[in-house]
Amino acid sequence: MKVQASIIVAFIFALLIALFAVVNVEAVPVDYVWGQSNVPLILVIIGSALFGGLAVGLFGIVRQYRLTRRIKTLEKQMAGLQSIEGDPVTIEAMKAESSDAVNGQDRYNERLP
Repeated sequence: MKVQASIIVAFIFALLIALFAVVNVEAVPVDYVWGQSNVPLILVIIGSALFGGLAVGLFGIVRQYRLTRRIKTLEKQMAGLQSIEGDPVTIEAMKAESSDAVNGQDRYNERLP
């Protein structure tokens, strides 16, 4: 549901940017490092929105990649600790246990001697 809401908000935001860009079609001077040119304002607005979206997307991809690497590292560490202790608990069992704890069904105390 969260993904659907973010897609709807992004669509509305893109629609507002498009409407704003269509209203502003006159040519404006744009200064570059090497010169100046007249460009329609609609291209400046849409280009800026696209560049901003790509920048945010790139940062999101880098963050997701780092988090995935961190998860794999922690899973390897956990597997190493399990092999030292001889505990046969699998990652799937730990995920199920954590989801039970989130749901209010903490079964950790039942396993204690």
